[in-house]
Amino acid sequence: MMIAFTKMHGLGNDFIVIDGRENMPALDEATIRRLCDRRFGIGCDQLVLLSAPTLAGADVGVRFFNPDGSEAGACGNASRCVAWLVGNAPTLQTPAGLLPTQQNGSLITVNMGKPRFESGDIPLSHACDTLHLPLHDAAACSMGNPHATVFGDITRAETLGPAMETDPLFPERANIGFAEIISRSHMHLRVWERGAGLTLACGSGACAAVVNAVRRGLTERSCTVTMDGGDLHITWLENGDILMAGPAMTVFYGTTV
Repeated sequence: MMIAFTKMHGLGNDFIVIDGRENMPALDEATIRRLCDRRFGIGCDQLVLLSAPTLAGADVGVRFFNPDGSEAGACGNASRCVAWLVGNAPTLQTPAGLLPTQQNGSLITVNMGKPRFESGDIPLSHACDTLHLPLHDAAACSMGNPHATVFGDITRAETLGPAMETDPLFPERANIGFAEIISRSHMHLRVWERGAGLTLACGSGACAAVVNAVRRGLTERSCTVTMDGGDLHITWLENGDILMAGPAMTVFYGTTV
């Protein structure tokens, strides 16, 4: 069958968005891997599938899939892209919960919800201090998906990222951020994403990095996060919610088999 899609990106973090709200395509793991392949398919960091919402207050259902076919619980950059595509500041129903959005011109803000810090919520294979993991002194939290942040040398992303992603401490693997603090309101970040590798930007990773930096007393609760693809603005509100603001772009529309 022919599948219509929209190719989008947020700061170079690129997505295939398939709207299944009226006609849901059959997408098995092998098909997702093929579509995400940059040589034999369309190519993307993640495939995003839209559906009719099932929860009150939601405007659209959203699921996220990695290039290896595994499902992700959250994706901040993809959430902004969906909000831009659907329009009218929709509330997204995701595996991580309901995510309200706002739009101000080309700037999309997503309320990413509250981070979680308990070992079982991230999850970790055993209980330990999530602010200082026994693995490169990383700090960990869940943004609906598992994150660990290593502070210091961001050039280690490509060498340490793959091994840390699959370390036994993370039974569901993890997204690994490498953050360099520039000032109390600015950091540089590179993220090795679970199932995708090094990407130009990671929205949930930026949220996790700011949360972990605040927990360590390294930054204020509002921080600009500069990644290879550009800047996101992250604010950790006093009520615990995290606001992520940045752009979203439509690249092209197409159909595939």
